[in-house]
Amino acid sequence: MKIAVCVVVAPSTDTKVKIGADGKTIDMSDVKLELNAYDEFAIEEALRLKESTGDGEVVLFSVGSPATIKEEIRKGLARGADRAVILDTDTTQLDSSAVAALLTGEIKAFEPEIIFMGKQSVDYDSAQVPSQVAAAMGWPVVTKVSSLAIEGGAFRAEREIEGGVEVVEGTLPAVISAEKGLNEPRYPSLKGIMAAKKKPMEEKAAEAPAPVLVIDCLELPPPRPEGKIVGEGPEAAAKVVELLRNEAKVI
Repeated sequence: MKIAVCVVVAPSTDTKVKIGADGKTIDMSDVKLELNAYDEFAIEEALRLKESTGDGEVVLFSVGSPATIKEEIRKGLARGADRAVILDTDTTQLDSSAVAALLTGEIKAFEPEIIFMGKQSVDYDSAQVPSQVAAAMGWPVVTKVSSLAIEGGAFRAEREIEGGVEVVEGTLPAVISAEKGLNEPRYPSLKGIMAAKKKPMEEKAAEAPAPVLVIDCLELPPPRPEGKIVGEGPEAAAKVVELLRNEAKVI
């Protein structure tokens, strides 16, 4: 079985964000990059599917500068993926539609039976790429999957919704985006880390389409105002109500 996994390398979630001099991009000078957290669940599910069938190939696809992301992509190879393809563009100004177009163009040549990816990236949080890739492929998509079973050419996916769990059944090929809790991602073994150094990682120059979404400016949120201590016990309740009504204006 041919299995594609789309991954992205994003700033660490504990990064202190600074806006660049142009006012439109993030200052990346002190930013630590890491494999997108949700993509770890996608990689693990792909590896489990390959292991359950006893045969197949898991290929990682990513868009970005090889100089900055290939070491993190190699960590995916250390977990067990067979090879990786990095689409190198000459711009960092990529919106979801451009990323989806680049990934789809490359994945079609691979002809996979299923595509996995995280439900969203932890930096932009748009959660649009899975659905856009599926639309371009002409495949069904199930997003935010928390449980997945595949047998033969059929799948049964569960996704958590407000107040319950939605069950979606269908047939492959399909695009599946992974939610936290879908599985427990494995750690790279020493053997896997050593093997990853010899696994193919192809770097391809790619021309990105013009973005549909253009960032005009970035602004940090205003600083949080200092809290107030109004007293203790029942006698403070009236003061709290007064502040909520007249100052915060939430009641």
